[in-house]
Amino acid sequence: MAVWYTADLHFGHDNILSHAARPFRDVQHMDASLLETLWSKVLPEDQLWIIGDFAFGPKAKDEAWLWQIFGQLPGAEKHLIIGNHDGPMTRDLPWASVAHIAEVHDPGSDLPVILCHYPMMTWEGARKGAVHLFGHVHGSWKGSANSINAGVDVWDYQPITLRDALARMKTLPPHKHWQDVEPRTRR
Repeated sequence: MAVWYTADLHFGHDNILSHAARPFRDVQHMDASLLETLWSKVLPEDQLWIIGDFAFGPKAKDEAWLWQIFGQLPGAEKHLIIGNHDGPMTRDLPWASVAHIAEVHDPGSDLPVILCHYPMMTWEGARKGAVHLFGHVHGSWKGSANSINAGVDVWDYQPITLRDALARMKTLPPHKHWQDVEPRTRR
């Protein structure tokens, strides 16, 4: 079983195409492409963590449409970390869990993984190497040496594994305010 992470899918959101400069013909093309890519990575026995903003726009207020999109997600367990666009109907889908923040123990690492839709300055276990995965900022920031944007806009519209996140972290500088919030931690 693998654990996959993604954020900011924005299923059904017409305006995200221009707001985030997504390369799809229209929202139907985007939705189909995102689902196809998820299915190309996430196996039936895997876990899928959506770190906020599953769907948005008028379609996200259509319960039948939401269930139809949710029903096409791959994986044995689907989890939602609540984002600013995840309304009550999205939260009420049959997720394995729904939370604003979660700590995941990924089998690919001994490091705790802290999930929150919003990028945080610090988090539980940060001084001991806990990793933070977030979304919300779309393509405006990839993250830092200990905090990674898991959003589709910076991962070629694909979900990622913790291994992917850790590899990218090695290429990024520490957050410029890390010493302000965690002065006793050396990175």
